[in-house]
Amino acid sequence: MIDRKIKQNIEKALNRQAVVALIGPRQVGKTTLALEVAKMRPSLYLDLESSKDRAKLSTPDLLFAEHRDKLIILDEIHRLPEIFPELRGIVDEQRREGNRTGQFLILGSAAIELLNQSSETLAGRIEYVNMGPLNLCELEGSKKNLNALWLRGGFPDSFLAADNEDSFSLRESFIQTYLERDVPMFGPRIPSETLRRLWTMLAHNQAGLLNASKLASNLSVSPPTITSYVDLLVDLLLVRRLTPYYKNVGKRLVKSPKTYVRDSGLLHALLNIETMDDLFGHPVVGSSWEGFVIENILAVIPNRIQAYFYRTQAGAEIDLILDFGVQKGIWAIEIKRVLSPKVEKGLRMALGDLKPTEAFIVYSGDDDYPINENVTVVGLVSMMEELKNM
Repeated sequence: MIDRKIKQNIEKALNRQAVVALIGPRQVGKTTLALEVAKMRPSLYLDLESSKDRAKLSTPDLLFAEHRDKLIILDEIHRLPEIFPELRGIVDEQRREGNRTGQFLILGSAAIELLNQSSETLAGRIEYVNMGPLNLCELEGSKKNLNALWLRGGFPDSFLAADNEDSFSLRESFIQTYLERDVPMFGPRIPSETLRRLWTMLAHNQAGLLNASKLASNLSVSPPTITSYVDLLVDLLLVRRLTPYYKNVGKRLVKSPKTYVRDSGLLHALLNIETMDDLFGHPVVGSSWEGFVIENILAVIPNRIQAYFYRTQAGAEIDLILDFGVQKGIWAIEIKRVLSPKVEKGLRMALGDLKPTEAFIVYSGDDDYPINENVTVVGLVSMMEELKNM
């Protein structure tokens, strides 16, 4: 079993707050992790996809009162949205009795419902912990693990599959489950074939600027409809929308966001890429590597650090900007899938525009070295180790 260090984050959050929400895509391992947390203290686990467990919550005040000294774990919380006001009442009652922390751990397969339903009802009573797919630091960062993680993605069942064929089949099933079951549950009625086509178009445009008008024309819908569909994929934690960096820069900036299929394994399944040979021979290989690096980096940085990209109409460009705030400034990270990267014109122009505190090129090699007085070349694992303790 792969050790998920995020367990420590959950334990710390439970010691700080009454309600902790563990948010992540379906099949990422949230339930397994929650049950591990349950072993550490008296707990009651309820799966709200089970009609039997939902029935137990027909009178939640009585059930919660009976188990008031336990951590109550509510899995697939979006199945019972009316429970949120009840949680608030129980939390406030126990606060009056001096019990302020570690009462509920709620799990959801998307940010959309939890953030919308709980943000007001449980304001001041809830802390969010994000759980994404596996990242390279959790896998000891070997070259073998890097290639397997890049190809298969970070969903545990896919990564640990017996072979690439089994992994690919699991990801195909995952995609169908989301399109046929989860999307109708979370969002408006969208034809599954239409959303699959959009998702695949976004995969072909991995790391590209979002052009809603072009996508709308291809799918025979309106640009606002495309925007709402992309919003849904973002809320379901399946697509990342990276916004441009614009602070204090007197330049003509690109204003459209860039989009990424967040999990590289899902990206490859959408594009029918099953092996490393398939990947290396596909036009998406460079942008796939870029998205893979960005997701791994963002998996380890604290939530307070803001992420952007930078691009001007004149051609200055940096793949990833990390904004640490006033004291530490910004870090510029360019991503290259080559063994001998160079500081090219677009990067050099961008560094002149932004004057970042630190500048790096993350490449596919292992050695770290300065390429000039302003830029350091680093491997992905080194970059993640540098950032995860910031």
